[in-house]
Amino acid sequence: MCTSIVEIVGAEGAGKGDNGWFALTHAVVSYDHPHHALLEDAITIDFVNRGMDAGARAAVELTLETAKALNAALARAIAAAETEEGARRRG
Repeated sequence: MCTSIVEIVGAEGAGKGDNGWFALTHAVVSYDHPHHALLEDAITIDFVNRGMDAGARAAVELTLETAKALNAALARAIAAAETEEGARRRG
């Protein structure tokens, strides 16, 4: 059964696709049937540039448990980066 769970956000950065590195415009996070991972359902993250061809895409398909661990790791890294940036601004 399809879940229709999809979140789309603007993204700035770079991804590496079929034709090398490309600028990002969006990130799409969904929970549904994966295309490649041997899982019933997966958290899928696609980093894309909507103004380029289909090769401007970097994707991952993760188990829910892996996605939770990644979410926690991102939160810790973001908190540490914000502390570092704050110290740079004060210094």
